[in-house]
Amino acid sequence: TYVADIFLAQSWRDHRLRLPENMTEEYRILDVEWLNNIWRPDCFFKNAKRVTFHEMSVPNHYLWLYHDKTLLYMAKLTLVLSCAMKFEAYPHDTQICSMMIESLSHTTHDLVFKWNETDPLVVNPDIELPQLDISRNNTEDCNFTCLAVVFNLRRRLGYHLFHTYVPSAITVVMSWISFWIKPEAIPARVTLGVTSLLTLATQNQQSQSSLPPVSYIKAIDVWMSSCTVFVFASLLQFGLVNYFMDSEPLNKDMTGYSIEDLTDLDEKKADGRPNGFSRSRSRSRSRMRSHSPGMPQSVRGSQVYREGHCYLH
Repeated sequence: TYVADIFLAQSWRDHRLRLPENMTEEYRILDVEWLNNIWRPDCFFKNAKRVTFHEMSVPNHYLWLYHDKTLLYMAKLTLVLSCAMKFEAYPHDTQICSMMIESLSHTTHDLVFKWNETDPLVVNPDIELPQLDISRNNTEDCNFTCLAVVFNLRRRLGYHLFHTYVPSAITVVMSWISFWIKPEAIPARVTLGVTSLLTLATQNQQSQSSLPPVSYIKAIDVWMSSCTVFVFASLLQFGLVNYFMDSEPLNKDMTGYSIEDLTDLDEKKADGRPNGFSRSRSRSRSRMRSHSPGMPQSVRGSQVYREGHCYLH
């Protein structure tokens, strides 16, 4: 919806009127009570949800009678009009809103509405909307007793540029700082990524607060979703790096140890003795032992098989 304050002017000629004999001026202002005694067009605003008639400090409507039996009726109204807005391109959208004036009971055989040939629509040049510009306005005629005013409203980008685009872009760049942080600094990298995601969620909610809920995707949704994907990708990259860093040292450290070395280490742990031992000493002991046929001498990885038992270190 949108709100419009208008001065509605209607003029028509009624040949049934009898002018005063002493009327020498070009026009005469009549009392508004004459409206109850003369005929006037029964127009109404088709797409209006609410119409307010101004009565401050006197009723804001006037009736003029011209010398050629032409009547001019003017009234000040505040209209709340419906407009089927489309937000697919929001905030780069242009809305087309109209104001429809129709007759309540007459057809084109009885009454025909026509715009004034000179300046049918006058828009105050001092009107300035917070987020919209009136790029173009025009009047149209209908194929029945109807008149239409069409407004083209183009949205300004300045508000969303500084409150949506720039903050969300900075948040994405801030999440990329984790690429320069050491992988061992797990709390710092996780905190930076999660904070960036929460910040984007708050910014997305603020950008949608002034819009009605719609079921289709808007341009602002594509932008915010893309920013969220970039931030989530930085978190995913950290998870993969941390996974591979934890898996590589385990295989590397276990390579080169014999079965006897690992068995001695397991026995020392079971006896409660200190679990540190000299690698050279263990290897000298292993050379003095005889090995059974078919027994594996060294293993790669963390699994050791001996006599059907599995030792995991």
